Amino acid sequence: MLGVFVPAIVVAYLVGAIPFAQIIARMHGQDLRTVGSGNIGATNLARACGRRRGYTCFALDVLKGLVPMVAARAAAGSLPETDAATVGPGFLALWLAVGVAAILGHVFPVYLRFKGGKGVSTSFGVGLGLWPYFTVAALIALLVWLLCAATWRYVSLASICASITFPVTLAIAVAAKPDWPLATLWPLLIAATAIPLLVIVLHRQNIRRLLAGTESRIGGKKDRSI
Repeated sequence: MLGVFVPAIVVAYLVGAIPFAQIIARMHGQDLRTVGSGNIGATNLARACGRRRGYTCFALDVLKGLVPMVAARAAAGSLPETDAATVGPGFLALWLAVGVAAILGHVFPVYLRFKGGKGVSTSFGVGLGLWPYFTVAALIALLVWLLCAATWRYVSLASICASITFPVTLAIAVAAKPDWPLATLWPLLIAATAIPLLVIVLHRQNIRRLLAGTESRIGGKKDRSI
């Protein structure tokens, strides 16, 4: 397994580290590090260069998590199937390591002196790619994000709520499905807790502004949500 996953982990980090938001901004004469929140993410790009480019960046950042997960699983085609009855925790841990590497690449990109985004979009892509265990939980988290963003118009709050939803949904699924044994799937629960915690920690400045009532809303002139 190591012969498949070790190179995949390295490649996943390098792919995750590609700063699509900054690349797109530079193509339009902007430096995201000096605009708005200074964050290298889709929302700050939308603020600087328009929503259409922000949506494009969001899709690319999702793919940074999704493609390495799918590619790693395809490369490991001769290894145990993803059926919960046969897959082992070692396989799951290595597969998860690919996704974690992509997320860490986005958050700490080597190309930008390790100062990147907050990992929300790439984490979503990783969730989609880890079929079937994370996929439904990721889609439910996305639904929660959309509902929260539409209701309160805070991107940061929506991201935090979605992050909390993800491990709760997965834990319920593991408890409800007899063919998803905890003895095998425990690496999933650890990752499903650690990744959202990282996202929440990266939003600590946003949390302070939310508590102080100074966080900007979606569409505001000084939107600093991401």
